[in-house]
Amino acid sequence: MRYFLAAAREENMTRAAELLHVTQPTLSKQLKSLEDELGKKLFIRHSFSIQLTEEGVLLRKRAEDLVRMADKITEEFHTLDDLSGGEIFLGLAESYQIRRIAAVIRTLKNIYPDLRYHITSGDTEQVTEKLNKGIIDFAVLAQEPDTSRYHSLKFPDSDLWGVVMPASCPMAQKETIRMEDLIGLPLFCSEQGWHNDITKWCNNRIDQLHLEGSFRLSYNGSLFVKEGLGYLLTFEHIINTSPDSGLVFRPLAPRLETNIYLIWKKYQVFTPISERFLEMLKLNFDS
Repeated sequence: MRYFLAAAREENMTRAAELLHVTQPTLSKQLKSLEDELGKKLFIRHSFSIQLTEEGVLLRKRAEDLVRMADKITEEFHTLDDLSGGEIFLGLAESYQIRRIAAVIRTLKNIYPDLRYHITSGDTEQVTEKLNKGIIDFAVLAQEPDTSRYHSLKFPDSDLWGVVMPASCPMAQKETIRMEDLIGLPLFCSEQGWHNDITKWCNNRIDQLHLEGSFRLSYNGSLFVKEGLGYLLTFEHIINTSPDSGLVFRPLAPRLETNIYLIWKKYQVFTPISERFLEMLKLNFDS
């Protein structure tokens, strides 16, 4: 898999062989063996370059996950008896409450200076996919978890929904925003939030609202708001709405809040540093 990924990245057998510190015939033989084993052609070979076939593109995604998982397993075994550090892998939804995780990691870093942590951001679909594959240890979701598959820890607070808009627009003069205020306006929102939280808030009248575009990251949506292209439905504290930002946040009415959860797989075996992280996070939530 590592040989395949190197060749796919470089699109050149000579360069890939040099990076892998093997001869080109050795690399070619390994890749041909892989193609024979899978029964599919993975590369189109040109005079001075190689190109992935459709099957090769599919394998590249799978190979990247497999290599990350293999590296993670190796690191876990190396750190089983390591009391000075280790690695933690987290997949996080957007929420101001992530500050609690940052605070715990800061404390852990002071105690275990060799701690290394890896953060990936995304919606529920993205982070649970990585959790299920074993690529990450914990995920943070902006929706109730599947208790048949995961253990969970509920964050102490909830996230408040509202609208981010230019401070100069007439609607910014309102203290709260009702559904009727949004009818006919170009709206931005995450697909997950639109189909779950916002649909419930609208009492299933979501067809009266216009989703102009969807964003997995609210920050990207706020850039479109600044350009006057629409209004962003998101959590409070995610976007900078300070007086010099040119943006304001107004909460929805009736009030709409979402609970945030830390989850991990059932029957998961943690490394020592992951266990300490979970213990300290529980203490942080109780304080």
